[in-house]
Amino acid sequence: MNKTALITGATSGLGYEFAGLFAEDGYDLVLVARNKTKMEEIQNQYPNLNVTVITKDLSEPDAAKEVYEEVKAAGITIDTLVNNAGFGLMGKFEELDILKQSEMIRLNITALTELTHYFLPDLKGNTHKARILNVASTAAFQPGPLMAVYYATKAYVLSLSEALAEELAGTNVTVTTLCPGATKTNFAAIANVENTKMFSGAMSSEEVAKQGYQALMAGKRVVITGSVNKIGAYTAKFLPRSLAAKIAKYVAKEA
Repeated sequence: MNKTALITGATSGLGYEFAGLFAEDGYDLVLVARNKTKMEEIQNQYPNLNVTVITKDLSEPDAAKEVYEEVKAAGITIDTLVNNAGFGLMGKFEELDILKQSEMIRLNITALTELTHYFLPDLKGNTHKARILNVASTAAFQPGPLMAVYYATKAYVLSLSEALAEELAGTNVTVTTLCPGATKTNFAAIANVENTKMFSGAMSSEEVAKQGYQALMAGKRVVITGSVNKIGAYTAKFLPRSLAAKIAKYVAKEA
């Protein structure tokens, strides 16, 4: 019987790449996203696997609970939970639509937290190794002027994930946080950051997903993709927060 991975934001970018990596290793898939057509296209790519499609906007209230209930009703046992769905916005906090910023918080923070909470008891109940992968960002390591709420949401993801990793030490469940820097996905277009300095050396989504997948399977707690990103993240730990904010503001400007 195949193991099963649930992946949110599965229709493009990192989510799409994760689906392919799990499929290569023989995992059945549960795909969660808003675009049913694209998920069905992925489903058709893997006729030898059980691929379940759940059409859901995770920024909506109770969406995470509904996903969990649909999975349970289908009798599916999840072995790996990949909380990948999320988006960002570029601009001054006061000028960005507050409804969109609140939607970002619900997707990047609330949905991830609730899905983890609902599925964790089941993951712990597995008789074999179970895994959680939460996608954060190098944005998690410093404040981010011009993307203030996005940076703050990713700081939350990293903090929560590291805390859970320690809480679950000694159990069958590992928690890995993926912290990529700029990555070539639809994120840049949605966030309106394609022409900024931060995206001038963006990594491919294939490489980022591969490094994240390998770290997940190795049970690592945190993985920062790319040598430049590693240096930047570790340096940010030792800089005054005010200086780190100035640097983040600089790279958010157009190249």
